Amino acid sequence: MSLDSKRPLTLRDVSEASGVSEMTVSRVLRNRGDVSDTTRTKVLAAAKALGYVPNKIAGALASNRVNLVAVIIPSLSNMVFPEVLTGINQVLEDTELQPVVGVTDYMPEKEEKVLYEMLSWRPSGVIIAGLEHSEASRAMLKAAGIPVVEIMDTDGIPIDAMVGISHRRAGREMASAILKAGYRHIGFMGTKMPLDHRARKRFEGFTEVLAKNGVEIEDRAFYSGGSALAKGREMTQDMLSRSPELDFLYYSNDMIGAGGLLYLLDQGIDIPGQIGLAGFNGVELLQGLPRQLATMDACRLEIGRRAAEIIAAQLSDPPDPVETKVVLAPTIAYGDTLKRR
Repeated sequence: MSLDSKRPLTLRDVSEASGVSEMTVSRVLRNRGDVSDTTRTKVLAAAKALGYVPNKIAGALASNRVNLVAVIIPSLSNMVFPEVLTGINQVLEDTELQPVVGVTDYMPEKEEKVLYEMLSWRPSGVIIAGLEHSEASRAMLKAAGIPVVEIMDTDGIPIDAMVGISHRRAGREMASAILKAGYRHIGFMGTKMPLDHRARKRFEGFTEVLAKNGVEIEDRAFYSGGSALAKGREMTQDMLSRSPELDFLYYSNDMIGAGGLLYLLDQGIDIPGQIGLAGFNGVELLQGLPRQLATMDACRLEIGRRAAEIIAAQLSDPPDPVETKVVLAPTIAYGDTLKRR
């Protein structure tokens, strides 16, 4: 059969190629109705040979949704969110649901735009990073009438469901470990936190514990842009030039922390004796460093899996019971850069 390459395939094309009626083709492709195994095999083989893809929008007009899950994250430029996406995909690949990703670059106005466009396709659910959204975004999420899971953070009240860690608790636990190890002259390096709410909450928890113990952060530096080794090296060099008395450097993420570690090793500085270091996220990629950076695992893969499980459970017919407020507990990995006492 010869087909015009510019014309989209239809049920009629599959019907003609398989020798059965369009109604039977429709039943097979929608997995509905009583169709013999022989006929089903014939139709699926014809559809595959033709490259036919069903028009899900037509089906969505009846069900008012498509089998897509909108996954809205702030960045793909570091190793954090790809691991979350892996966890989501591991769960959804066993269902009819398919994740579709939108990126916001930590910008509330861009999140509004991405969310608006994705919701216009009537997805079956939404997985979105963070608990802080603009009023417009919150209104859209509340009015969507579908499962919504906010991920990565549990320091707040979710619109529907949430999966993540307490970043304030993470900051408090790291500060306690640093103080217990005997460090007192502490510098901090991180992202510009008005847009990175989770980094801000870790910083708040961190400084809260320091203050209770009579310790203040003696120097700090902030940057915008991707988490980069080069940025970590540069910031660490600048900070120690300003504040050579520092004995500990706390970074808001592992990538700039790794850059700082490499700079200190180049300078022959005793780690963790003279200066200790810690980051955040537990990025597996950095296990090849000459020294293991102290860090805290953010449970990224598990966050993705649990979020997808909530979506799948709430969309099953009838809905399966599932915990909708999941608080995971990250643990400190001391590595080679944080003394144990």
